[in-house]
Amino acid sequence: MTTGPAAEDSAPAPDAAAVSGDLSGPGDLPAYDDLPDGLVVADHARRVIVFNRAAQRITGLSSASALGKDLDDALPLEGLDGRLWWPCARPYDGLSTVTGHPERNLLLPGGHEVLVTARYVRAEPRGVVQRVVVGLRDTRHRAREELSRAELVSTVAHELRSPLTSVKGFTATLLAKWDRFNDDQKRLMLETVNADADRVTRLITELLDIARIDSGRLAVRRQIVDLPRVVARHVAAMVAAGETEHRFDVQLHDGIPEMWVDADKLDQVLGNLLENAVRHGSGKVTIVAEPEGDGAAVTVMDEGEGIPDEQRDRVFTRFWRSGRRGGTGLGLYIVRGLVEAHGGHIEVGQAPGGGARFRFVLPAAAPDFAD
Repeated sequence: MTTGPAAEDSAPAPDAAAVSGDLSGPGDLPAYDDLPDGLVVADHARRVIVFNRAAQRITGLSSASALGKDLDDALPLEGLDGRLWWPCARPYDGLSTVTGHPERNLLLPGGHEVLVTARYVRAEPRGVVQRVVVGLRDTRHRAREELSRAELVSTVAHELRSPLTSVKGFTATLLAKWDRFNDDQKRLMLETVNADADRVTRLITELLDIARIDSGRLAVRRQIVDLPRVVARHVAAMVAAGETEHRFDVQLHDGIPEMWVDADKLDQVLGNLLENAVRHGSGKVTIVAEPEGDGAAVTVMDEGEGIPDEQRDRVFTRFWRSGRRGGTGLGLYIVRGLVEAHGGHIEVGQAPGGGARFRFVLPAAAPDFAD
C-alpha cells in the first residue's frame, strides 16, 4: 500500500464534526472545549480542524488563526535543541508503523515550553494517516510537581539526618568505649537508639503511603472491625504511654454498625488524629464515635488554640505544619488519603472549646465491595 502524499490526497477529508463524533456539550458546543488540556486535530491534508480553548490558552494563538492552516504553520514546534519538530516527526510521510509520540518537552515560538503528545489515526494498520491528534499541557503543572518532589526530598533528608546522626553517634561510642559505661548509661543510650530507629521507620512508612496514594495503588484490605472497641483501645494505649486518663472524654454512641474496613489503616488514622490532639492541642481531648448514614463518624476535638480559618484549606496538603512544633507535615495528607481510599471523607473545623475539630466519616461497606 502506498503511504506517500499522493495516497493521502485521495482519502476522504474528515471535517470537525467527524472528528468530534458525538462529543457535544450543552448548547451544542463541542465537548473538547471543556477539556483541561489543549487539543489540536489536523485532517488527512494537514489542515487543522480542531483547536480547542485550552490550546488557545496554552499557545496564546486564536482558533481563527489556526483553523484551516497547515499543521506546521498553525502549531510551529521546536525541539529543545532548536530543530523544527514536525519535519523530524513526519506524521504524514514517515514510517507507516509509527502510531504517535509519547509526551515530550517542546518549544513554541518565543521559547514557551509545552508538553506535547501526538497520535496518528489510520484507517487501517500501516494505512494512510487520517488524522493527527495533538495534546498540549502547560509545563507549569510539571514544574509544580517537580517542586513538590524536591521539597519532599529535602524534608525527608532533614528528618532522616537527626535520628541517623544520633544512632551513629551512640553506637560508635558504645562500640569504642563499652567498658567505660555502667548498665544504666548503656540502657539510656540503647533506648535512644531504639527511639530514633522508630522515627526512621515511621518516616519510611509515610513515604511508602504517599507513593501509593499519589499513584492510586493504595490497597485496602477490608475486614470486620468493631469501631467503638478500636477507639477505646487507642485511648487506653495513650493512657498506658503516660497520658492521664481524665484528659480523655470518650463518647461511644449506640447503633454503630460493624465496619468493613482496613483495620491497620483505621489504626493509622485514629492514631494520627489522637497524637495530634495530644501533642499540638491542650486541655481535654474528646473522641466521639457515632452512626452516620450507612456507616459511622469519628470526631476528635481538643481545647487548644485551634487552626486559624485561613489555614484550614491547607491542613490536608503536604508539608502543612501548625508552626509550633516539628514533624514532617505529611501525617494529615496521609490521613485524608486513607479515609478517601475507603470511600469516606474528612473535614476540619473549630471545636466548641475553641480547639481543633477533626471529623471523618466511613461507609460500612458490605463484603461484596471489599478490595
